[in-house]
Amino acid sequence: MNTRDKTAELQEKGFCVLRGHFPLPLIDACREALWPILLGYLESHSDEPNRGPHRHFIPMPFEQPCFTPEFFFDAGVLSIVRGAMDERVVADQWGCDAPLPGSQNQEAHVDYRRPLFAEAPGLLLPPYMLVVSFGLIRITPAHGPVEIAPGTQRMRQEEAVRAVKSGEIEMQSVPLEMGDVLIRHPWALHRGTPNTTDTPRALVTIRYVRRWYADSSREINSIPRGVWQSLTPEQQGLLRFPIGD
Repeated sequence: MNTRDKTAELQEKGFCVLRGHFPLPLIDACREALWPILLGYLESHSDEPNRGPHRHFIPMPFEQPCFTPEFFFDAGVLSIVRGAMDERVVADQWGCDAPLPGSQNQEAHVDYRRPLFAEAPGLLLPPYMLVVSFGLIRITPAHGPVEIAPGTQRMRQEEAVRAVKSGEIEMQSVPLEMGDVLIRHPWALHRGTPNTTDTPRALVTIRYVRRWYADSSREINSIPRGVWQSLTPEQQGLLRFPIGD
């Protein structure tokens, strides 16, 4: 993989995909550990979707094997993330989105809509956050992959919405095989599509931000102290999460 080319693709299109990047055994182990937690949550919150109709989000646990350092500290991923932002990035969110049968096409939207400068909400800025996602299952067109409008992260939002609605810019579907990693700019217009299968479309996401940026836009779990102490000082310096007991 040429990380320089992938960084350029990310900066141009607003997203890039690293094919077959994460080892399948790690993903399988993560899925097997998370699945009872996810299914239990979905059963108890079936009437309380928190990401739109039939769409749910849960914060990811930091216990292994759901959490493994290879997901957060992968050299190739960090090279691209740092190349698009700077060397002093930190991870500050770790969660799972799971649309279910009955989910519909979302409206094209951006994530983290609160502007950095309230007095200049349309100001175009270099990226100060990126999201890195991978599926715990194979995400085919039937599972409701994300669609992204390429290049719209470099446009004012109203202009981007107009270009997408007029067909000037077409949304691109991003199905993912197991092990694929999607890196995207959250301000590129995107939308979830319907999951027409009986399997929750579990997409796990890590958010990386420039060190000076912080918000509380997503629920997160604490890192157990034993897990924290098992990490190297360099790894600890890349994480910004509360430390539990």
